[in-house]
Amino acid sequence: MKEKKMTTAYLIKRFLPYYKKYKWTLILDLLCAALTTVCELIFPMIIRRVTFLAENDITSLTFDFIGKIALLYIVLRIIDTMANYFMANTGHVMGTRMETDMRHDLFQHLQTLSYSYYTETKVGQIMARITSDLFDITEFAHHCPEEFFITGLKVIVSFIILININVPLTLIIFLILPIMLVCSLKFRKKMRLAFSESRKQTGEINAQVEDSLLGIRVVKSFANEAIEQEKFDKGNLKFFDIKKYAYKYMAGFHTTTRFFDGVMHLAVVTAGAAFIIMGKIDAADLIAYLLYVTTLIASIRTLMQFTEQFQRGMTGIERFLEIMDVDSEIVEKTDAKEFKTGDIVFENVTFHYDDEDKNVITNLNMTIKTGDSVALVGPSGGGKTTLCNLIPRFYDVSSGRITIDGVDIADMSLKSLRSNIGVVQQDVYLFSGTIFENIAYGKPGATFEEVVNAAKDAGADEFIKSLPDGYDSYVGERGIKLSGGQKQRISIARVFLKNPPILILDEATSSLDNESEKVVQKSLERLAKGRTVFTIAHRLTTIKNADTILVLTKNGIEEQGTHEELLEKDGIYAYLYKM
Repeated sequence: MKEKKMTTAYLIKRFLPYYKKYKWTLILDLLCAALTTVCELIFPMIIRRVTFLAENDITSLTFDFIGKIALLYIVLRIIDTMANYFMANTGHVMGTRMETDMRHDLFQHLQTLSYSYYTETKVGQIMARITSDLFDITEFAHHCPEEFFITGLKVIVSFIILININVPLTLIIFLILPIMLVCSLKFRKKMRLAFSESRKQTGEINAQVEDSLLGIRVVKSFANEAIEQEKFDKGNLKFFDIKKYAYKYMAGFHTTTRFFDGVMHLAVVTAGAAFIIMGKIDAADLIAYLLYVTTLIASIRTLMQFTEQFQRGMTGIERFLEIMDVDSEIVEKTDAKEFKTGDIVFENVTFHYDDEDKNVITNLNMTIKTGDSVALVGPSGGGKTTLCNLIPRFYDVSSGRITIDGVDIADMSLKSLRSNIGVVQQDVYLFSGTIFENIAYGKPGATFEEVVNAAKDAGADEFIKSLPDGYDSYVGERGIKLSGGQKQRISIARVFLKNPPILILDEATSSLDNESEKVVQKSLERLAKGRTVFTIAHRLTTIKNADTILVLTKNGIEEQGTHEELLEKDGIYAYLYKM
């Protein structure tokens, strides 16, 4: 997965649009943050006033005055409590909604990426980015504007109040703050790098676990549990080492913050005491000063502690954008046309994968008439599967073009093109769910009767009904509860339900036993009637009745004709058939 370094400013700029839908919630959240801040900042002024009266005008410190002060404080606490509840509840829900929106956008974008992206990227890494990487977005989205706003407000208001109490003491305190920030920022950069590495390694662990568990039958059949454990432990220990360094930098960060807390308190106490001796400040002002400085330090400490969450959020956003910035190689034109069935023509088609210079297909020219059955045979690496993958635009041609009814497939909408092409592969993928859900995937919204008819056409109805729950039977992850032949018939039923005019059969029976192959082959013959069919086959007995057989090698189409014509030529096809 290609990665690029993104600055904090750039990440925040890209993240800000996600606040747009919730701007009024954010405004109310910040308003509540302002109310809690005001409530907190008024308290030192109350203490200052009480202390001043006690020190200079004790007769004014009446029970009536104390009652008013108490009532004011109760009102402030009620306002503060309500505001805090809104921030803790609605603010967090806003963050969760933004996380949900980002996850929606990420999954939607992943659906648009081409085959090549998934051949180069580990699924475990993608899973980490769409799940755990976005978990911290909730806290970040809510607390980031809130904490910065509160701290900024407290710093500004505290500075204004304190400088009116004593200018020299205020300047001493606010000269220490920049030094504290500079020292803390040094650790922040290292923390972000460590958190980023931690996220990457989490993805690697996910990928390794997925690979091992999905291949658990192979693992057990070779008794290689110890090898898998060793591989996992290696990745797990690497994750530990990364986390160890992350916590080292985090400890340094928090230690620095605590040290400067002490320095600031020491400065207030010593300098304040000196100013009292010199008569430049009274006890009431010093007490208020200490309370404001304590509030200010607590706020800065909270902000500094939030830096850990901030860095996690930045890492999550960065890894989110790394996928969002991947452009799909298959681009649909804005004025894309709808699919129309017709002859399929390959015109000087050349193709090579992006990471390879060598062509898989070179200057291929051929025409397939509507309703024709075309078989592709030849040695491995000849480009048979690649050629078929070009028709639904799983990959785009490197040069030349493919047309259907005279229209370049690059000018067609992807949905209309792919909706009219059915693919039955050797490696059947069934989704975790019921048999009904897997067949109905071929036509979303299909009725039960339509699903049953498709299953009958595929020769699957009989074995489905014999299952305890019939069409509601759970197939297990990747259809693990079914045999190879049963899975293949369900996949054929899915294509029957889709009812496409173009059909691609990619070695659909090569992994089946003889009995299952006969049943599936009959299903495929029913499926192929009236359609344009491309069949990739190693068992040449299954394609003897094809209208045209193409023998593909690394040199292109070496031979072309019917089964009988190619046997008479006594060339590559005859050699393969005799084998």
